[in-house]
This record gives sequence, C-alpha cells and structure tokens, in this order.
Amino acid sequence: MEKTTILLVDDEPKIIRFVKTALELGGYKTVAAASGREAISLFQSEQPNLVILDLGLPDIDGFEALREIRSISDTPVIILTARDEEADKVRGLELGADDYLTKPFGIRELEARLQAVLRRLTWSPPSGDMTEFKMRDLEIDFRRHFVRMKGEEVHLTPTEYELLRALIQNSEQVLLHGELLARVWGEEYRNDLAILRVNISRLRQKLENDPRDPKYVLTVPGIGYTLGTND
Repeated sequence: MEKTTILLVDDEPKIIRFVKTALELGGYKTVAAASGREAISLFQSEQPNLVILDLGLPDIDGFEALREIRSISDTPVIILTARDEEADKVRGLELGADDYLTKPFGIRELEARLQAVLRRLTWSPPSGDMTEFKMRDLEIDFRRHFVRMKGEEVHLTPTEYELLRALIQNSEQVLLHGELLARVWGEEYRNDLAILRVNISRLRQKLENDPRDPKYVLTVPGIGYTLGTND
C-alpha cells in the first residue's frame, strides 16, 4: 500500500526534525520545505496528500503560500502559527486551510488533527445511505462526491462536503454547534466555533446566490444550523 505523503513547511529545523521523525515512525512519508517558494515547488512535484504549513516563513508568508496552493488544489492543509490569535486562525481558514495548530504543540495533538482531516478525505457513504439529493438548483451525487448548482459543478473541499452532507442527512432538524462539529471534525472539536463558522461561510460562498441571505444553509441564532426547504 502506498504511504500517505505529507509536506512539512517550516523554517525552524527543530520543528521539522521533531514532526518528520514522529510522522515517519507513524508510517507516513514526509517531504520538507523551509520557505514558501520551496513549498510550492515541492507541492507541485511531490503532489502530497496533506500539507502542514507554518504561517511565519522567511520569503512569502504562509498565507500567500496557502493562497497559491488553493489556486491549484483542494489538498488538505493544516496551518501552524506561533501566535495564539483568533484573527490568524480565521484568516487561514478563510483562505482554505482545513485545520490549525498553535505552537507549541504535542505530537499526539498533531496526529489527532492530521487523522481527522484524512478521515474526511477518504470517507465513503455506507451502503444504506442515500445516493442522490436534489433541492431547487442544488444536486448531489453522493457516490461520486459530485455537487452541482444550476447545472454547473461546484468544487467543495472534503470538509465543506462533509458539512453539507451532515445537514442533508439531518434535514428535518437543527444541528447544534457542538453536534455538527463532532460529526464533521470529531469529538475533540466540539467547542471550536471559529472553524465551524468559517467553513459554513465558505460553503455559503459556493452555494448561495447571496451568502448574506442564505436559502440552503440556514443559521438558527445561538443554537446551530439547519438545511433550508424546497419552498
């Protein structure tokens, strides 16, 4: 079986050695870059399954590197930051990151987040699940992970797709913030409202005619989210 390849991007040699050693012991293949430009070059040549990207890089910053990666691929990205600031996390998520970690972090925390992202990437529906869904202009083929809006294909990240699937599977009810986080990200994410809100916003940008007045992904203030109706 081919190993999962992870691209590590950080200008601190100690961090690279620490993460590289731990992940390779865990059975992953790793490649490493110490700058944003090197990271983009390696991303194109190695085609990794996942990227762990530090935001503080010596040439272009991690935000710009993330923007360039997202312009060509939906490969999952976990961002690293030494600043425990909500604004950095939110900005990275808005640019398309799938998750984040704040330095310093433990290898168990990193592995848990990495595995959660990879689970969403490889998930396939149980045989008893619905295979197709249609609501107004929205059509989904769950067997192929194919989403179409007004006849045009919509490219969703694995996380955005899982959010939409969870809402559709529970279309007759409101999903509480914590419940939706646990379903899509895992139990350890139950209190991470920032990652939920940013991904809901990104999903609306791709599905709604007017994201400020959504018809498909509805907010129940202070409680959670629910799917719109065919009305």
